[in-house]
Amino acid sequence: MRYVTVTALSHPGLVRDHNEDSLVVGPWTLCGTVTENPQTLVFPLGTPLVVAVADGIGGQPGGEVASALVVRNLASYGPSLDGEEAVRDVLKACNHAVYAAADRSPALTTMGTTVAGAVVLAESLLVFNVGDSRVLDASGDDLRRLSVDDSPPLSPGQRTTSLVTQALGGSHRFSAITPHVTMAPLSAVDRCLVCTDGLTDPVPEDTLGDLLRAHDGGRAAFELWKCAIEAGGPDNITLALIGIGT
Repeated sequence: MRYVTVTALSHPGLVRDHNEDSLVVGPWTLCGTVTENPQTLVFPLGTPLVVAVADGIGGQPGGEVASALVVRNLASYGPSLDGEEAVRDVLKACNHAVYAAADRSPALTTMGTTVAGAVVLAESLLVFNVGDSRVLDASGDDLRRLSVDDSPPLSPGQRTTSLVTQALGGSHRFSAITPHVTMAPLSAVDRCLVCTDGLTDPVPEDTLGDLLRAHDGGRAAFELWKCAIEAGGPDNITLALIGIGT
C-alpha cells in the first residue's frame, strides 16, 4: 500500500496583524488560524486528494473570507477532481462563488484570493493555480516550479512583485479566470511543496531547495517557516509539503 503524507502549517508572519491565508488537505481545512507546529496527515493513495493554499488579497476587504470560501469548496469537491477539466471547472465555480459572496455583502466588495495546489491521483499529480501562490517539485536535487505565476514582468533587479494579473474575485465586476492546470506522473513527482508567497517572496528558491534536501516531513516544514521568519516574516506564511511513499 502506498500513502500520501502531507505536513502543513500556517502563520501570520511578523508584520501582518492577522492571517488571511487558508489551507485544505483532503476534507480538512485551516482558515485564518495559526499552526507554528507542523501538522501531519496521512492518506492511502487512490481516491483524489486535494492539497491547496489560498492567499487572500491584502489591502482589500475580506481576504480571509475569500480564501476560506475557496478551500472549503475545494474540500467539498475534492473527491470528484479526477482530471484536468474537473479541476478547471471547480476553480471557475470558486471564482463565481467569491463574486457571489461579495455581491451579498457590500463590505466584502473586491475581496479576492489566489489559490495553488495539487490533486494526488493513483498514478499522477494534477497541479493547478490562479495567482502567485506556488507549487514546487522537490523530488530531485533541484527545486522546480510547477505552477505559473500570474504576475507582471519584473523590472531589472527586482526579485518579486506584489501584483497579480488574475485571482479568484478581486474586482468590482465579475472577471473570468484561466486556471493553470497540468498533469505529471507520480513516478516523476513524488514530493512537492505548495505555498503562499509569504514563503517564496522573502526566501529565494535555491534556499528552499537547500532546506528540502536537508530535511523532510515536519522538520522540513518547520525549517521553511523559520527561514521566512528570519527573513523578516513580511507576510502570512502557509505551506504544505506532500510526499508519496510506502
